[in-house]
Amino acid sequence: MTQFGRTFRLICSEKTTVLVEGLLEAQGFAFEPEPFYGFARRLTHEPFPLGESLAARFGLIYIQDRSSMLPPLTLDPPRGASVLDMCSAPGSKTSLLSRLVGRDGFVFASELSADRLSTLRANLRRTSSANAVTAKAMAQDLPFPEESWDYIQLDPPCSGWGTVDKNPKVMELWSSSKTAPLVTLQKTLLEKAAGLLRSGGEVLYSTCTTNIEENEEQVAWALDAFNLELVPLVEPKGFVFGAPMLSGMDGVLRVSIDSAGQGFFLAKFRKTGEPSAIDGPGVQKRELPGRRLNLAKMTGGDQIDLTRLPPGEAYEFGGKVFFLHERALDGIPGTIRWQGFPLGKVAGKGEREKFKPGVQARVLLPEDPDDGRLDTFNVEDTSILEKLFTGQSVSFRQGKGPVGLYYRGLPLGWLSRKGSRLLWSAK
Repeated sequence: MTQFGRTFRLICSEKTTVLVEGLLEAQGFAFEPEPFYGFARRLTHEPFPLGESLAARFGLIYIQDRSSMLPPLTLDPPRGASVLDMCSAPGSKTSLLSRLVGRDGFVFASELSADRLSTLRANLRRTSSANAVTAKAMAQDLPFPEESWDYIQLDPPCSGWGTVDKNPKVMELWSSSKTAPLVTLQKTLLEKAAGLLRSGGEVLYSTCTTNIEENEEQVAWALDAFNLELVPLVEPKGFVFGAPMLSGMDGVLRVSIDSAGQGFFLAKFRKTGEPSAIDGPGVQKRELPGRRLNLAKMTGGDQIDLTRLPPGEAYEFGGKVFFLHERALDGIPGTIRWQGFPLGKVAGKGEREKFKPGVQARVLLPEDPDDGRLDTFNVEDTSILEKLFTGQSVSFRQGKGPVGLYYRGLPLGWLSRKGSRLLWSAK
């Protein structure tokens, strides 16, 4: 099977890019860099589905349409920033936002659908987005104080006309006579975003449709209704852009049907007026039901590298351990039920209680496999990784406790140890 043109992002540091690319090349994939983002790649040879590659299974790449990468890149929040992502599932843009704001940044992601929320959380876990928290909530009802966010991403439900190549029936499903409820919802969400945005703050509005009602007409309405101004956008390299369908829209971007990638529309607003004196997105007003843990002093906690986590705390809820970001603890109103990043679980009681990291919690692995604090299995041959993924065990020295799995020094996850055998378990 050969397929050209699919795009993906590398989920790694700049210094480990060569290792992730080498893992893909070892399985026969070929690709080339995209000009608009240093970690974006376009496939030129796909010997089997990219989603089944070792790199994808370990969360080292994220398959994403190139146009879909533009909203977070265009919002361009600085390192350390806090970002509200109002309509987040499946997490493609959320995980990229997480990457852009870095370890000391923070992303709050909301999603109403339980099924889509589950997908969002799975994708954030796979991409090691420990600086993001999620909540099952209607974005238009989020109880954050007015003018409490500097950066907001709003990618609302839309007709999806720009995805017709992938979804041939989308024009029939969302014909122009059926889009009125979407247009109304988009206005409601834009009004909410304008209210939550601080003076001087920015909101990025985007859709994957070519419909003027959901694009330029929504921009014109928002500019007239709220204290917003358009921020002119620079055209990213490697795309073809069409002219706006309304006058006075200088600076919005409309990815042309002649461009590689889905049709997309992007507009960036800045809120005018005097800067707000409010400091922080809110105040936590209730006690958490879980138990705070000091992982560093627990059995099993001495093997993990807590310095790789953002500022925050570890809490146990019913045996499961989650990392709760400091800004979430301080700033999310108590009426919101939210979830942090899963780290693993605890077992036993009292002095016998121990922490066991989750198989995908590679963020807890020391960057150096020779760190000395834990047993590690540093693989050089991809055939061993393929063996582990088919449920087979591999030989290892006798011992107890989980083992850190690495590929040529690149942290991948945690293996279970059964005597002198190692196993990979996705659970």
